[in-house]
Amino acid sequence: MPEPVRVLLVDDQALLRAGIRTILDAQPGVSVVGEASDGRQAVAEAARLHPDVVCMDVQMPDMDGLEATRRIVADPSIRAAVLMLTTFNRDDYLLEALRAGASGFLLKNSRPEQLVDAVRSVAAGDGLLAPEVTRAVIERALGARAEAVATDGGRPAAVAMLTDREVEVLGLVARGLTNDEIAAELVLGRATVKTHVSNVLMKLGLRDRVQAVVFAYEHGVVHAG
Repeated sequence: MPEPVRVLLVDDQALLRAGIRTILDAQPGVSVVGEASDGRQAVAEAARLHPDVVCMDVQMPDMDGLEATRRIVADPSIRAAVLMLTTFNRDDYLLEALRAGASGFLLKNSRPEQLVDAVRSVAAGDGLLAPEVTRAVIERALGARAEAVATDGGRPAAVAMLTDREVEVLGLVARGLTNDEIAAELVLGRATVKTHVSNVLMKLGLRDRVQAVVFAYEHGVVHAG
């Protein structure tokens, strides 16, 4: 049997932590290994418990979830992926969560099965954004703040190490397409697309697809519109 997904819950509301624990502990292959009530405790517990996923609230006393996420992601001894949970469907929270290094973003009013799927997806290395956060919102939030980038032959200099096909795949990932949709768009096999995505992440030093979205918009691979 595979090892269960180890989850650390971080929220300043004990009742909400208890509810999420009940949902996750009832699922096969998922185990809540700890809880924290603020960002500072979250960083300490992540280092101590080595969870696979940290379910992180945004607004908390002492240290908020965004700063805690930055510290967790920056610590090479912590391998956890961070799933941000918030009641606020706001572009600025989404943008800052992604830039902080979060691998997923889910609203607290999501259905229990969406939470479980999100934890499993993030643990598997697949980035996830709340269904309520539309592609257009992502484009506005990231594209409106994208910095001017140098280009080399019409291509952003930051992606010079990628092949033309990899740049194409990156652009489609940034627009929210799944591997199956990219395969259909480019008339490629799904396994080939998966290889291209893996190569893009490796060459650019990105952890997952969510980071690829941020990178693509901020470096001019795709633009808001």
